[in-house]
Amino acid sequence: MWDMVSTAGMDAARQLRDQMQGAVLSPADSGYGAALQIWNGAIEHRPALFARCETPRDVQLAVQAARRYGVALSVRGGGHDWAGRALRPDGLVIDLSPMRSIEIDAKAKVARVEGGVLAADLIEAAAPHGLVAVTGAVGTVGLAGLTLGGGYGPLCAKYGLALDHLVAAEVVLADGRMVEADATRNTDLFWALRGGGGNFGVVTAMYLRLHALREVVAGLILFPWFEAETVLRGYAEAAGWAPDELSVISGVVSDTSGNPLLFLAPCWSGEARRGEQIMAGLCRLGTPLAADIGPRSYASLLGMFDGQVVPGRHYTVQSRWLPGLTPPVISSIVAAGSTRTSPYTTIILQHFHGAAARVPLGNTAFGLRQEHFLCDVIAGWEPAGGDNGSAHRGWARTISQSLAAAALPGGYPSQLGPDHHEQIARAYGSNLVRLLDIKRRLDPDGVFCATPLPRQTAENMPLPAWAPARTTRSPRSAVPEHGR
Repeated sequence: MWDMVSTAGMDAARQLRDQMQGAVLSPADSGYGAALQIWNGAIEHRPALFARCETPRDVQLAVQAARRYGVALSVRGGGHDWAGRALRPDGLVIDLSPMRSIEIDAKAKVARVEGGVLAADLIEAAAPHGLVAVTGAVGTVGLAGLTLGGGYGPLCAKYGLALDHLVAAEVVLADGRMVEADATRNTDLFWALRGGGGNFGVVTAMYLRLHALREVVAGLILFPWFEAETVLRGYAEAAGWAPDELSVISGVVSDTSGNPLLFLAPCWSGEARRGEQIMAGLCRLGTPLAADIGPRSYASLLGMFDGQVVPGRHYTVQSRWLPGLTPPVISSIVAAGSTRTSPYTTIILQHFHGAAARVPLGNTAFGLRQEHFLCDVIAGWEPAGGDNGSAHRGWARTISQSLAAAALPGGYPSQLGPDHHEQIARAYGSNLVRLLDIKRRLDPDGVFCATPLPRQTAENMPLPAWAPARTTRSPRSAVPEHGR
């Protein structure tokens, strides 16, 4: 099997080196080791080759070569997926990291961003125009993966999820064609991209709606751990009256000695004086050890979290959707923080409400639009002294299991791993049937599999009555030599 894959990979590499503008890297090339580096250092996948694409045409050629030679595909944007789906073992990685172009139309408040752009790149480019994009809480995350999967973040309550601001996308499909998808063209694809992740093609560029916002009132409040339960109860109460302008992320971090602290990271995007009053109220939920709150740029807000997501450290993630922070849930979170197996481990709570919760469920493929909390349990560790991560993974699974009874069905697909079968099967809610039908029509051979979909995607789930008949094609089906 290894020889067959290696031969196919070498054949694909030879063809792409003759055709592509960007570089093609195989394990024998000096740049291959650097290309393997992604956020989660625990990932040990070794692809057969990297196609470091510089143009949409490069992407088309890479898709066609993978199909021609039967090499499995994966796509790397920002490389921040904890499960390592960007690196397909023995496969061909379509690496979009060289594609970092950004064009800002300040009058229309729209940005065109290529597939390798990071969230911080766009925030920096938009800031001189007094504009901001809806992003996650960390600037180093790839914007395409964040947007296609959902996009929780500090501006979610005021403006909606990141995916709600996708205006149009340029996509290379599984047959190598380049298409554009928006509200009037390829509308099924446009619907599926917004929440269905990268399962439908390679998004080489996105058009994103921007918003006029020069500053927010935001920062970080740290509380001693013995006040964790009291502060979390106050946080839950505040969530009940929070207006759209207020977003508060909470959770567990470490002090300089590795001991747990409870944090609140509020962001206010409304009138500054009212925001300062609300921030003062949040500080009174406990006795802060430190509070750095005030007017700041959105870019500086994203930078606050960089120290918690250090590239190359080893990570595993468990994720739950919680309908509320009830006393038993709070007790479980406090117990989890008290028993962490590493000072690099965090627990993150994000309140989903406001504009994001008012979008009708069927408008996009995203599977949950009711108010809730996203709870991410992020176990991180340094692999020193032969630490294989088993204790940290076990801790994260235990916490997830303790929250399961109180959780909503499913979970945030972007944070679910390949083994989270029960959650994946329910992550898209009533949107699943339509999502799978579009997948069958656009990618019947399953070329793309970036975001988890249920294992029944291809053969044994019933088709809806209005869907076209299922067809069977070989995984090595030929595609046109030159995609459109």
